[in-house]
Amino acid sequence: MTTSFLPRLLALASPALPVGAFSYSQGLEWAVEEGIVVDEVTALGWIGSLLEFNLGRFEAPLLARLMGAWAGRDSAALAEANDTYLASRESAELRAETVQMGYSMVRLLGDLPDCPQEVRAALARLSEPSFPAAWSAAAAAWGIPAEEAVTAYLWAWAENQTMAALKAVPLGQSAGQRMLYVLGERVPPIARRALALEPRAWSNLAPGFAIASCRHETQYSRLFRS
Repeated sequence: MTTSFLPRLLALASPALPVGAFSYSQGLEWAVEEGIVVDEVTALGWIGSLLEFNLGRFEAPLLARLMGAWAGRDSAALAEANDTYLASRESAELRAETVQMGYSMVRLLGDLPDCPQEVRAALARLSEPSFPAAWSAAAAAWGIPAEEAVTAYLWAWAENQTMAALKAVPLGQSAGQRMLYVLGERVPPIARRALALEPRAWSNLAPGFAIASCRHETQYSRLFRS
């Protein structure tokens, strides 16, 4: 297997990707405020459950579908998957988050010389590109295989959530590395399952996550935007 795509893949998964992911906790901050997440064990439980039952069963397979739409130049499938993701956001904060990050990702692609013009044009035709739509556009344009792309996307999400826990609980850096070790073990099989999951089996049912996100919108004291 060629690894010529590896530098681009690492860039897409990097915390340095200038899309503002560091400013969002996706409701984790509210869980800390309410005493649901109080230490390393409970933080790992919260993040791991979302990785397995929310991202792994909905966002990851949808990302794989987006990768296929880009590869096949299927604008209808692309628009449908993007609209599906936007409709799945269960709070104003979550929707604003993906729209802002999608916008920032599109701007970044516009600044990079090796992003094909047809990809930029396809993104421009989406009224509100979600972050998965824009991120998958970059991955597909750079020839990153779907399994590796989904794996990197899930890892980046888990790393960002871990960093949010380090700041909000707070936790130490060693705790963060222990959490990432456990989460990293789970990511590859979740990514492989996502590639095979048919749309009828997709599910983002996570009531606690939805409640946390909604409650965060009115949280008085907070560090994060979601």
